[in-house]
Amino acid sequence: MFESVLCQVTEYEPAVLESLIELAVEIAREGREGRRVGTLFTLGDEQAVLARSRSLILDPLTGHPESSRHLSNPNLRGTVKELAQLDGAFVVSHTGYVISACRYLDATASNVDVPLGLGSRHIAAANISAVTKAVGIVVSESSVVRLFCHGRLVGEIIPELWMINRMAQLQGPVKRETFGDLTVLTPNGRRSSTGS
Repeated sequence: MFESVLCQVTEYEPAVLESLIELAVEIAREGREGRRVGTLFTLGDEQAVLARSRSLILDPLTGHPESSRHLSNPNLRGTVKELAQLDGAFVVSHTGYVISACRYLDATASNVDVPLGLGSRHIAAANISAVTKAVGIVVSESSVVRLFCHGRLVGEIIPELWMINRMAQLQGPVKRETFGDLTVLTPNGRRSSTGS
């Protein structure tokens, strides 16, 4: 599904990237307790990311067993959503273990290309992706998920559109109607004249 990113960096498993993006989209859509939440994930090249970052607070993930820190663990996903309210980045290994949370990324690269209007999380993601082989995944408080690779923006995911494309299980042609912020998908097949 994320071929445009997958083909650019090979330091991680594609299933791990997809799982992390799904988590980021969930955070962007749901927020936390009624308010929008922004956060940042790095994926891959974890040792280089840790060397170029520092903890902002005592790391809440330190000392927990690896099995409870894998992206496939549903309890971890809830924990990450809670911790996303705090400042700092999550460092995720190339195999899908969340190694650290609440990290300040201390990397500066002169060759990053960040569109005007994006904030410090986006600049930090671009910088860390430029000086390491990590991918930066930013959840914006405007509910957009952006991916950075090699110091540049390589993808944007608008959660509502992503969810529509991802979750639509309707067979055949689909009619799409938009009413304000609401999108309705319905089968676009004709009913037979002999039917009800």
